[in-house]
Amino acid sequence: MKHLLSIEDLDRAAIERLCDRAASFAEVADRPIKKVPALRGRTVLNLFYESSTRTRSSFELAAKRLSADVVNFAASGSSVEKGESLRDTVQTLAAHQPHAIVIRTPWAGASKLITQWTDAAIVNAGDGQHEHPTQALLDVYTLRDRLGSLDGLNVWIVGDVRHSRVARSLVLALQTMGATVTVAGPPTLVPQDIAVLGCQVRYSLDELPQADVVYALRMQNERMKQAYVPSLREYAANYQIDSRRLGARQLLMHPGPVNRGVELAGDVVDGPRSLILDQVRAGVLVRMAVLYEVLASGGGPSTPASGPGRGRGTDHPNPELHPA
Repeated sequence: MKHLLSIEDLDRAAIERLCDRAASFAEVADRPIKKVPALRGRTVLNLFYESSTRTRSSFELAAKRLSADVVNFAASGSSVEKGESLRDTVQTLAAHQPHAIVIRTPWAGASKLITQWTDAAIVNAGDGQHEHPTQALLDVYTLRDRLGSLDGLNVWIVGDVRHSRVARSLVLALQTMGATVTVAGPPTLVPQDIAVLGCQVRYSLDELPQADVVYALRMQNERMKQAYVPSLREYAANYQIDSRRLGARQLLMHPGPVNRGVELAGDVVDGPRSLILDQVRAGVLVRMAVLYEVLASGGGPSTPASGPGRGRGTDHPNPELHPA
């Protein structure tokens, strides 16, 4: 796998391989020294044009735990504020020969575009309202870790589907893994063409008790250029997931950050059915797996001759897990 730009790039076998790889890295998180030498000598550049807490920190931790060198770039305070184009920024940074670039931008398709401007492996960390593939992968990993197979699982994605890059990636990933997906929300926040992905569409939560997993989405006010709902109070009255709507057997997920009191009530966020912190923990493991996959497969301008399983620790049954 040279790049990870979209969930559509992955079949079921590829998703399962990434989840298995992430599971193999879980043991690293329990060590006193949380590092393995798998990507020693590689450089990972985090190129973020939008604010991020979970995604950026987990990619940074993932790269460092694999012993890669990490460079963080934020548009704020850079030459971008002086008018430098995306292409010029990428080509300037690519001159330092990073092996992988993790990019988040407000522009759909940007991650695919920059593959033309650099030899580095490109990982899409969110491109506008298009996709967020590693979020979908960590969600699949979280459910797989909790439930085993996703075949036949009934998942409802509720909320601001229109402005969510998570929703598209998640619908594709869950269906690839055998789940049935329903998206629900106000008609103004559910795009009419979402059904072409194969999911069901609902405009009320009347059938929500049928769900095994309820995945709430944040109201993305920063992407809204007009009023899509009369008020947040009315939205919460009709679509907020609270203890009345969340059944005792249903699992709750959310990509973060949570707007407590809007899409989720505080009691369910902190309740026993919530997998939200499990998702956060899974983020580092899955992003370790993704970075390992794109770089171990020859991504980047060069591939060290030693490889992740050579040199130190070659007798270890899982060489990539041998301590640094």
